Amino acid sequence: MGKDLAERFPIARQTFQAIDDALGVGLSKIMFEGPEDQLTATSNTQPAILAHSAAVFAIIGSKVTSVAGAAGHSLGEYSAYVATGALAGPEAAKLVRRRGELMQQAGEARPGTMAAVLGLATADVEAACREASRAGSIAVAANLNGPDQTVISGDPDAIERAGGICQTKGAKRVLPLKVSGAFHSPLMAPAADKLRLALDKAPFADPKTPVVANATAEPVRDAARARRLLTDQLTAPVRWVACMEKAATLGEGLRFLEIGPGAVLAGLLKRIVPGATVTSLGTADEVTKFMESN
Repeated sequence: MGKDLAERFPIARQTFQAIDDALGVGLSKIMFEGPEDQLTATSNTQPAILAHSAAVFAIIGSKVTSVAGAAGHSLGEYSAYVATGALAGPEAAKLVRRRGELMQQAGEARPGTMAAVLGLATADVEAACREASRAGSIAVAANLNGPDQTVISGDPDAIERAGGICQTKGAKRVLPLKVSGAFHSPLMAPAADKLRLALDKAPFADPKTPVVANATAEPVRDAARARRLLTDQLTAPVRWVACMEKAATLGEGLRFLEIGPGAVLAGLLKRIVPGATVTSLGTADEVTKFMESN
């Protein structure tokens, strides 16, 4: 993960090293070499994804001008603040590592789960979650990823009930997810309370360009509001459809860049904003091609 970037671009190596130094651990070694079980631990996965995104942006930053705004899915919202100058990469990595630790602790204290519902309108999924929730057992729509792709989150029994209801409503598939907790649900409230303290202490600046927040799908332009909404994000749904619809209104003739590992968000964007121009930049080859053509 990210090894090809470090081998080809000195500034990527410097970015990874700065984050390693800030965390006090060899995160980049785990990213490059594993073992996989260490990389997939929530407390490592989150800063690893941020480090990957920060390294890509460090390479392409000089080529990215006239930025209308930024957005990031879940922990990617921290990467968006890095890209807009509100957070330095090392500070953001410390925050998301703490975020991952707190989410993992909340998941251990009250085990929860998540499932992806495919082929059913979000409103129907939300109705199923309300029907499945009972006293002491919660199911909510957590990631509103596409018009007919929603991730649900909550207590295992409520998620099982909600999944069954979704299938009776016509969902094509309900896929359990391998997660360590019920993210973006009320079950994360203990983590949110502690994350607020870390965010309040972090050196946060106003973003140079607006960041569309997950929790509200509205542009954020000041550090104080960014801190509040990053706290809210742990227990609120990721309103990704609304985020992309809002992002598309921030300027004329926009070109979207997906920065970081994979191309999932590019695929979602094409379904949410038909005709959108988007380029995924995650591998060294993709970044080199972008640099040569811009």
